[in-house]
Amino acid sequence: MRVATWNVNSIRARVGRVVDWLVKADVDVLAMQEIKCKESQFPMDAFHDAGYEVVLHGLNQWNGVAFASRLPMTEPATTFTGMPGFGKPGDDGMLPLEARALGVTVNEVRLWSLYVPNGRAVEDPHYAYKLQWLDELAKQTEQWLGENPDQPLALMGDWNIAPLDSDVWDLDVFEGATHVSAPERAAFAAFERIGLTDVVRPIVPTGYTYWDYKQLRFPRNEGMRIDFIMGSQPFAELVKDARIERNERKGDAPSDHVPVVVDLDIATPSPEDDDDRPMFW
Repeated sequence: MRVATWNVNSIRARVGRVVDWLVKADVDVLAMQEIKCKESQFPMDAFHDAGYEVVLHGLNQWNGVAFASRLPMTEPATTFTGMPGFGKPGDDGMLPLEARALGVTVNEVRLWSLYVPNGRAVEDPHYAYKLQWLDELAKQTEQWLGENPDQPLALMGDWNIAPLDSDVWDLDVFEGATHVSAPERAAFAAFERIGLTDVVRPIVPTGYTYWDYKQLRFPRNEGMRIDFIMGSQPFAELVKDARIERNERKGDAPSDHVPVVVDLDIATPSPEDDDDRPMFW
């Protein structure tokens, strides 16, 4: 089973590119972040025509997460216990929950598409929100691992953290900035302490997943590694191969992120097994 994660930076702007890549790369399940639309605005037909069903959580033109899968998806969830909100309190006094998390189960593997808050600046309220969001997610993940220790689990997406100095092109450029601060890196490391591991880095030790659109960052390879697939031990044991699709940052109107892909040692039905499956030539 081939699983991938990709911050698409507006699915309506990049639907053709995303669907073409899904078919070309023979991906079974794609976790998407920053879809930037509500369900009524999502280009479902393009995915359905390619043989993929979509589950999504989008509230407005910001944030938003989704899964596209050619395998059945069950147990959808759009929040985790303790997930904090951000913004102006509603009439009930609660902070609104953003569309940043979506969980589904595919082939008995529990997958989450996550768009971790950016943080903006270390003195910004969004930074404190980011750290709280990660802390609550870590607590919930530890509970998931305790309740279902044998179920493969992966938290996938745009973590907005570069956990190692080598995950940015020049650490001096980021002095005093978010994404590389000690509290953010400690928040990322907490997931490793409770039993998750970066399943891609052992296979792909170097390489970035994000390049800003500005200042020729991509041609100069001035990037960041901030997109990760963090898996439990049962998930990690299934990983056969992994890659970062750097070439998807090239060409017309790319996202500023690229897909991160893992191959799992799980059999999936071949196209010949399903007569209703679309055919491509």
